[in-house]
Amino acid sequence: MSHKYLSALRPKRYFSVVRVNWSLLVLLACLLGCAMSAEAQRTRARQPATTQPAANQTPGPQEDFDSLAAQASAAREADQVENSIALYRKALTLRPGWAEGWWFLGTLYYDLNKYVEAVPAFKQTAQIQVKAGAPWVMLGLCEFQLLQYDDAYTHIRKGRDLGIGDNAELERVMRYHEGLLYLVKGDFERAQQKLATLSYQGVGSEELIVALGLSVLRMGMLPKQVTINYRDHDVVRRAGLAEHFNAQKNISDASREYELLAKDYPKFPNVQYAYGRFLLSTRDNDGALAAFQRELQSSPKHALARMQIGYIKLLDKQPAEGLPFAEEAVKLHPRLPLSHYVLGRLLFDAGQNARAIQELEMAGDLRPDEPKVYFALSRAYAKANRREDAARAREMFTKLNQQADQAEGRGEVRGDALPNDNPVPDKP
Repeated sequence: MSHKYLSALRPKRYFSVVRVNWSLLVLLACLLGCAMSAEAQRTRARQPATTQPAANQTPGPQEDFDSLAAQASAAREADQVENSIALYRKALTLRPGWAEGWWFLGTLYYDLNKYVEAVPAFKQTAQIQVKAGAPWVMLGLCEFQLLQYDDAYTHIRKGRDLGIGDNAELERVMRYHEGLLYLVKGDFERAQQKLATLSYQGVGSEELIVALGLSVLRMGMLPKQVTINYRDHDVVRRAGLAEHFNAQKNISDASREYELLAKDYPKFPNVQYAYGRFLLSTRDNDGALAAFQRELQSSPKHALARMQIGYIKLLDKQPAEGLPFAEEAVKLHPRLPLSHYVLGRLLFDAGQNARAIQELEMAGDLRPDEPKVYFALSRAYAKANRREDAARAREMFTKLNQQADQAEGRGEVRGDALPNDNPVPDKP
């Protein structure tokens, strides 16, 4: 792809979106360098007029820089990539604080798949333009390609927090890579939710569908690994297509695809679990319960399926029936916050309030940013007549709920494996 298009807007080998108009990139570059350019203009305005140097006079540093910058831009416009890179590097030796130059140098390297060389260029841009989010996102995309996933996650999130303006293409690419990074980290719920927002917006690339399949089947892989010759390609793609329809709110097609998937691959790991989660989201609790039970027949130690069964029993006001499943889920996966949450809720409903508080506090320790845990704790504390603790828990619930709403407004996602069963909680 020509360097005239910011190649981050089409992640290589993964995901295609419409190319951005070149004017968007020019505008972004202008924004990155506008403060410096304005100051330079003001400085020149305060200086006395000078005559042009004689033909045999050696140009000064300013003339050298201006000439190199113009040549670099012209070479870039003419698709003379290597020449443009050389010229940008020369110009930057004269003016290391030239943010626009570092930005274009980074994008040129990125277009050539030279991610090692692009990293320092985007770092320099980010350090000069400290309030711009796009350089951090581009840095993270380079680090993703270099398999530096922790750094990529940190820098992409930083870019998101700073903001990238109204560049819709870059925003979609950023979300896609965030979804892939959640896959790598094993945070499959967040991966699914992040990727599903792209499906909802109408993106339908093969790579996105495969990524969704990996998320619902809880497979810590990247789409590029699921080639046409990959042994489980069909089941991964079909799971992804089903969830793609679900994310688009096309429930009839999603239901058909999930039903066929569960029929054709009844014992494939997490197929029944994924089907159960879909049915639970459509409030078909009986169908979801049957799917989770089928998952347990194939995988008796499936902690998440047990937790979900416990949760359904909680919704059906059958705490005694749900307790054994939740207890076993906690034993099988003691570091899973929502297992402790479900167990705590069941214990509360069963009248075992002291144990309920212990489990809910454990859920809070493992997942301190989850509002619903603190709402449940506020009820348990109130029942135990621990009024100050109840007040603090409710205050924390209100705070975290507001933060979660703000995060969702920025495109963030929650990592819940369960629906939000307390959208408008009553006062404890």
